Amino acid sequence: MLDKKEIERIKKFALQIRIGAVEQFKARGFGHVGGSLSIADVLAVLYGSVMNVDPANPSKPDRDKLICSKGHAGPAVYATLALKGFFPYEELKTLNQPGTNLPSHCDRLKTRGIDMTTGSLGQGTSLAAGMALGDMLKGRKNNLFLIVGDGEANEGQVWEAAMFCAAKKLTNLVWIIDDNKKQLDGYTADILPGPPLTEKFKAFGFEALSVDGHDIEVLHTALTKKRCEKPLALILDTVKGKGVKEAEQTAANHSMAMSTEVYDRWLAELRSELAEFAD
Repeated sequence: MLDKKEIERIKKFALQIRIGAVEQFKARGFGHVGGSLSIADVLAVLYGSVMNVDPANPSKPDRDKLICSKGHAGPAVYATLALKGFFPYEELKTLNQPGTNLPSHCDRLKTRGIDMTTGSLGQGTSLAAGMALGDMLKGRKNNLFLIVGDGEANEGQVWEAAMFCAAKKLTNLVWIIDDNKKQLDGYTADILPGPPLTEKFKAFGFEALSVDGHDIEVLHTALTKKRCEKPLALILDTVKGKGVKEAEQTAANHSMAMSTEVYDRWLAELRSELAEFAD
């Protein structure tokens, strides 16, 4: 359980992740704003309190691993890794530029601290399942955390991977579903309506919980809960574009191209919030 000081520290970390993401979008002129900002809080909890990682030794065998299957949210992951010291913060401004180590989607061979290449939606779930099984067979006590988009969950491959995880009882792998209610073409409820994701994961043999994806204490409790014999799926109730009001209120906020002036305004708002935290 986190004390008040720890909660404040992680909230500050989440703000810094959002600032790092927006600085990348500003440098490039566009980017996957909505889905990057919606996972900043869970990344802050994971890398700020839960995960066993070492920036000086990013490939250590017993490390915890993150697989961001919704690879277009890479800017949020990159900001997190830079803030943790995996690579220089200034490198964030090279997002998706020629010769960059920070491509549009996460790439294990390019970016220090990325555990698996992702981007083709759905494929990260199968990769994570294989990685989790491999670590389990090797007797490792680490954990793996898989971030999946709610729109991405329209892919059949997601549910094939879910069946595999349940069948193999991969309790070392936590599925984190970013249920921000939107995808590239609109609202998920309009594009492919269906039963609630919590019910679907339970039907596939998971322990499934719906939690506030922006509440630091709730996220920490869910991510560190004692595991049962079933794999765990956390359905995060999130807001696409969270933390930047203009982005939150824009309907088409999956990918956004804004002027430098707009990005500067967003950064000013975020930095003003950051200044309210005591050092």
